[in-house]
Amino acid sequence: MPSPSLALSHAPRRRRPVYRLLRRWRATWSRRERTLAGVFALLFMLALLAPALATPALALGSFADDRAWRSLPHAMDVLSNLPFALLGLWGLWQLRHVDGPEGRVPGSTLDCAWLFFVGLLSTAAGSAFYHLAPDTLRLAADRAGMAVAFAGLIGLAVCERVSLRAGWATAWVALAGGLLAAAVHADTGNVLPWALVQFGGMGLVLWLAWLKPVPGAAGLRLGWVIGCYALAKAFELADHAVYECTAQAISGHTLKHLVAAGAAWPVLQMLARQRRQGAAAQCPGR
Repeated sequence: MPSPSLALSHAPRRRRPVYRLLRRWRATWSRRERTLAGVFALLFMLALLAPALATPALALGSFADDRAWRSLPHAMDVLSNLPFALLGLWGLWQLRHVDGPEGRVPGSTLDCAWLFFVGLLSTAAGSAFYHLAPDTLRLAADRAGMAVAFAGLIGLAVCERVSLRAGWATAWVALAGGLLAAAVHADTGNVLPWALVQFGGMGLVLWLAWLKPVPGAAGLRLGWVIGCYALAKAFELADHAVYECTAQAISGHTLKHLVAAGAAWPVLQMLARQRRQGAAAQCPGR
């Protein structure tokens, strides 16, 4: 007869209900959703464990064009944020006509679009505030505004290529990560978390662009977004070179703002297309 201790050691372990629930929930994930979760886990571990990265000189306010216009300092870098604001307002106006009971755009996609266009407005405000008198605190405000737009855009891309539920969750995770990364840099000077948000996020969009859209996708063209980001980053790095090549007419950083705002165009096209399709569905005889 086995001893009581031996019998207990061979008794099957009872799994906790929460563990079983999580395992059952994870079993419903698609391969793309599992890959996406792995990417976010990797970025989180890098931000947590990788060595701190000092802020490069390009991010410390050494901009090529410091000309003032009347009483407005750094006028070109401030005023070039107007396209962000105008496109943000245009997008919110479009959403008012798409968001509704008869709308054809899925709810999660609409949520991410609202976040993106609000992010464009916050980007315009934060960037203008920063360029008026660049310093570390204002840089955090600039990046906080960009984090909102990044989150909405990445969420839209995930809605299109992975799933609606993953897109909604991705948007909020990216928003929290972006705001936290901006705060970490302002407090410690470590720019690595922000670099992971920015470059990791666009790397994620690049991967998503290679995937086929999911059934019922709204039709967001990611190639245009990637092109705008790459060109904007090139202008940012060539700030002084562009300023000299144009006989000090315009700087690379000013062009960066103008080109980056163009990333809103495919989102606006997507909403306009959905609006036309919705109108055609309501009036099939026209």
